[in-house]
Amino acid sequence: MRIKLKNTPEQVELIKALGSKNRLVAAEAAEAFAAFLGPVIQRVILQAGTASQIYTDAPFDENDSPSYPLDLYYQELNNGYVSVWSQTLAGGLPSAQDVSAIQEVKIATYRLDSAVSINKRYARQARLDVIAKLVERMSQEVLVKQERNAWAVMLKALGEASTTPQGAAALKHYTEAGTLGQFKLDDLNKLMTRVKRINESWAGGTPADPYSTGLTDLYVSPEIKENIRAFAYNPLNTVAPGGGAATDSTVGIALSDNMRDEIYRSSGMQEIYGVNIVELIELGRSKKYNILFDNYIANLPVTTGTGFNPGVHQILVGVDNTKGALIRPIATTSETGSQFNVQPDDQFLQRTDKTGFYGSMEEGRICIDARALSGIIV
Repeated sequence: MRIKLKNTPEQVELIKALGSKNRLVAAEAAEAFAAFLGPVIQRVILQAGTASQIYTDAPFDENDSPSYPLDLYYQELNNGYVSVWSQTLAGGLPSAQDVSAIQEVKIATYRLDSAVSINKRYARQARLDVIAKLVERMSQEVLVKQERNAWAVMLKALGEASTTPQGAAALKHYTEAGTLGQFKLDDLNKLMTRVKRINESWAGGTPADPYSTGLTDLYVSPEIKENIRAFAYNPLNTVAPGGGAATDSTVGIALSDNMRDEIYRSSGMQEIYGVNIVELIELGRSKKYNILFDNYIANLPVTTGTGFNPGVHQILVGVDNTKGALIRPIATTSETGSQFNVQPDDQFLQRTDKTGFYGSMEEGRICIDARALSGIIV
């Protein structure tokens, strides 16, 4: 994430005023620059983060207490209660809560903030590159906190959620790969079937829900993307010509030539069966989100023998983005309408010859309906 400030006479003049020896001039410039900084950082963290592609914003006034109606997501239920997952404290452990489906669920929010400062001499020299790094640093600090909290809720819900279709046993929202350490089309195919089963209507039939179309996105590690690129030259089918399981002696059939050529030219498939493939560095063996999932998983997988091991196995996270089940309540300032607010940091005295800024936003993260989440353990 790189930010570059335009080298215009007005911008240079404003930056130089930040380093002015005159306290009134410096204070006015700091207020003006803070007003400019807020919308810029707000735009950066929305574009740079992965969570913004998954969560739906629900703005609320900073003086209100946000809530969300569950009856828009659930109709008739056997016990009348549903489970929702939310982050109640920034950096803390997400929690599950059983709420009546006819109630509005109250959403806890928390503050994400950052403070940065520079020596005034850089401002007097109109060092736009240094000022740009200041903006980058504030954006990155807030973005890291934001992403961790958002993914913690998703992984907690995915690990604990269980849905019981009518006339069947309870189903976890994740499946397991047929071959440990390898991702195949067969694994995605089975996950898509699982998603259909856990999203049946309350009457046990085909849902008439206009908000859901099934699995839309699959978030994978770079190693899984390597598997996908290998589709261009590896056999893919799991059934031999005679109907039995494909083995080394009954080598399967690879993709058609035109599909393999497309994978080769595109450095891997970006979409499979209409599901977008999104690569995340934080996913993979011993990586941050993999370890989070291991902490949150409720029931250990059966076929992996010793259960989920974050150093051996990895989770692929599927999302139904059409369901709108992942909500981000975000506070909006009544005076300016801004979501990320920046103010001059008043902790620096005149003799320190420094200027700084303090920025913050108040948001929450909640999963209203865990049926929008699914996964594959590879």
